[in-house]
Amino acid sequence: ISICRDLPNIEVITFSVNGISDLEPLHQCQNLSELYLRRNNIRSLDELFYLKTLPRLRVLWLAENPCCGPDPHRYRMTVLRNLPCLQKLDNQAVTEEELSQALVDGVEITAPPARSPVESGWPSPASSAAGAAAEPQRQLLSCGLEDTNKTQDELDMKLVPRDKYSSFSTQETDCSCKKSNNVLDAILLLTKELDAEELEIIQQTVARRLQALQKKELQEE
Repeated sequence: ISICRDLPNIEVITFSVNGISDLEPLHQCQNLSELYLRRNNIRSLDELFYLKTLPRLRVLWLAENPCCGPDPHRYRMTVLRNLPCLQKLDNQAVTEEELSQALVDGVEITAPPARSPVESGWPSPASSAAGAAAEPQRQLLSCGLEDTNKTQDELDMKLVPRDKYSSFSTQETDCSCKKSNNVLDAILLLTKELDAEELEIIQQTVARRLQALQKKELQEE
């Protein structure tokens, strides 16, 4: 659907049964008059925010999307309140009575939908690790210590001792320890999402890192 950003003069779009969830690319299609989006993955009627700026839109087919919800009347009234120029919705003609009723029963949409970080896919290992370091007190990926230790067991890795840093008592050291542990947790949990080729890259990177650290320790001695 992103291709629509480059088609401002398009008049008819048929994207039925395509797994579409985001209508933002359509807001530049000012000549669009007919839009067919039946049976996609549009979860929120807030996506209509991007269609409200299309002056020529007269036909919309949005049925069989999650955003239609369990109440057909409320769904139809909300669509018509935000798109009052429609002549046909879901292959059914729009009446003057419906447009009037929509002002009472429909919900006005005034802002674009909120996007969660995972809507566009699983976060990359790099971004997840960076997020863990920046927010050490946030429970990364909603996984606890038990899940992390289970992953370590599966990977045949030694568990990180809880008292590893017990000899340090300053607040700064405690913060540093939390960051290190959270980054480690993130890396171990994300290894489950990697394939063989990606794991080999990680292995090579770790080997180079170990060599560099060992060389540095020898130089300091």
